[in-house]
Parts: sequence; C-alpha cells; structure tokens
Amino acid sequence: MAECNNPLWPCAMTGAASCLAGFEDITVVIHGSSGCYYYPTTLLHTPLRGTFIMENEVIFGSDERIREVMDGLAGAKNRVAIITTCVPAILGEDIQSMLASHDVILVDSPGFSGDVEIGYKKALEILAPEVNPETPGVNIDGVCLFDPFSRGNLLEVRRLLQLASVPVGTVFCADKLGGVKNAGAYTLGTNGNFASGVGESLGGMLGFGAIAETFAAIDRRFDEADVEPVLKEAGFEEERVVRACDKFLMKADPPTVAIFGGSSYAAFAAGTLRRYLDAEILCIGCRNEPAETSIPMKQVTGLNEVKDLIRLHDPDLVLGSSFEHSVARNRGFVALTPPIRENVRLAPRAIAGIAGTLFFVEDVLNECMDAKKKNAPKD
Repeated sequence: MAECNNPLWPCAMTGAASCLAGFEDITVVIHGSSGCYYYPTTLLHTPLRGTFIMENEVIFGSDERIREVMDGLAGAKNRVAIITTCVPAILGEDIQSMLASHDVILVDSPGFSGDVEIGYKKALEILAPEVNPETPGVNIDGVCLFDPFSRGNLLEVRRLLQLASVPVGTVFCADKLGGVKNAGAYTLGTNGNFASGVGESLGGMLGFGAIAETFAAIDRRFDEADVEPVLKEAGFEEERVVRACDKFLMKADPPTVAIFGGSSYAAFAAGTLRRYLDAEILCIGCRNEPAETSIPMKQVTGLNEVKDLIRLHDPDLVLGSSFEHSVARNRGFVALTPPIRENVRLAPRAIAGIAGTLFFVEDVLNECMDAKKKNAPKD
C-alpha cells in the first residue's frame, strides 16, 4: 500500500480531474475504486464518471469494466478523458491498449505520483496548450475547480478586463477544449499554485499592488486598453479598506495570526494582514512547496503538525481549512483553503481581484470583531 505523504492535500489524481473537468466539453472518467471516484466528486462539486472496479477486476483485470463504461459513453459529443488511479497503476495494466479503438485523453496520474498540483500540471501538459498570436485578449490562469474561490475569481477578473476594454483569451482551466490550442499571447494569474505557463505572464491578481502592476503591464501591451477605470476603482476601494482597518485598530490590538494553505494564497493573506491590520504573522504552514516571501513558510503535511503550531504560537486568528477549524478551538477562524465544510457556500466568492481583497478583509474584520465580543467580560 502506497503511503499517503500529505493527507491534508489532495493527490495527483484529484489534480488531474480538477484540470480536465473544468473544460465543458470533456467527460472525465476516474478509473479506480468507488473511493477514488467519490473523493474528487465531493471536493470538486462537478459531475464525474467512474469505473468502480471491484476485487475481481483487481485480480482478473479491468479491461471488460473499462470497455463497458466507454460503450455507455458512445455517441456523446464530449471528448472522454480517463484518469488512472493507484490500483490500475500498481497492477501495471496497459490502459492504452484497452482503449485503442476509442479516441480518449488518457492521463496516468495515480495518487502516489504527487500532490494535486502535480496531477493538474500533468493533465494540462497532455492537452498540449498552444499560443495563437491571432487570438485577441488576455488568458486567465489558475482557475482550478479544486479552489473554492475559482468561480468567483473568474467572474471578478472577467469584470475587470471588461472594464479595461480587454477581451478574455483562454481560461485555464474553465473553457472549451478548443481554446487550449488557441490561447492568447499574454496571461494573468489568479492562483499561482496552478499556473499553466502558457503565454507571457503579465502578473497576478492577488492584492491591490499586484492588480496595479498587472494592469500597467496590460496598458503597455494593448493599445486599445483603457486601464484607468480599473486603477481608479482599485484606489477607491483600497482607501475603504484602510479606513475600515484603522477604525478596528482604534478599538482593538492588531491580531496575531497563523496561516495555513497553498503558498500563493498564504502569501497574499500574510501581506494583506500585515499591510492593513499591522497583524503579527506567527507562522505560515504551507500545504505545498513554500514560496520565497519575507515571512518564512514551512510545509505542513499532517494534522498533528497543525495542532502543534497552533498550540505553540497561540494565535488570535487561524486561517485555513476545515482541518484547521477542527483544532482551532475558540480562536477566530477564516476559510482560506479547501476543504471548507463548516458552512454553505453557494455564491461565487472571490479572493483575486478588487472584490477578492474586499471579501478577504471583510471576513477577517468580522471574525476579529466576533471574537472580541465572545471574549468580552459578562456583566
């Protein structure tokens, strides 16, 4: 049995599914057990198919089962993508030969091959994106179904590009499959942990500073762009953030914070909290490889490590997932990374763009104020 090296973070199979299922004309089939099917289905909140192999397929081979599933998809308009899981990979089955008569996208991405980013990147590489110099506009990057903020990020970045009179190129990965071969020459990012590497990067969209730099780069490359409305809105909203944070700090001390999550969002959260709330960032526990930032990051792969860091630093506020929430006790908590299972989340909530920073600071301030009320002495 392969060891699960990072139980807090999904495996490569889930990463591949989060990439391919984002394309509206791809049907994703998870070739594996029921558990390997249900986990990404519940995490990604999108329809997937599965082969649901049982003990007899493990012993005698899964060729009949996989052909049965493919026959059930015959005549469908969507392209079919098969993602292999740990059991077929360990068995060494020749899936390519089994599917020789079918036009499928085959991604060998068993869980033991790495974490979610590895599978995402591998699936995207198999799709082989290409830049078409004739495609107008800017590609939007980092839109990954695994990210609970991805839908809100996409809507917000589309809004800002429209405000600047710049068309959207290909969205990686929430588009039609044909867009992969016709990507624009320039790309902006929403979540650096899921960067496609397609086109020339113009920058990111996390925080007001990054937004200003990215749209300045857009202005230099697109003669028809009018970025002033975006910069004006960003300046106005940043002033609102400053006023709200200053008002809080007149009545309360700056919060002490422990941050857990992917390195891209963790760096954004740390920088934003330090800049506007003068927060003391006690620790940053990364799910993936730490990024180089002014605040040291440490990769944390187990719940016991999370518990130890929270006990050691005793923060006022914890940012993270349902795992961190389960051990935060009476401390303030703000959701930053999946899984997020404490409340219903239906509306598309961003963390990128102007609205994303507003949502994030709003969540933090409200949580800090609620915590202050809870800890206030009773009459």
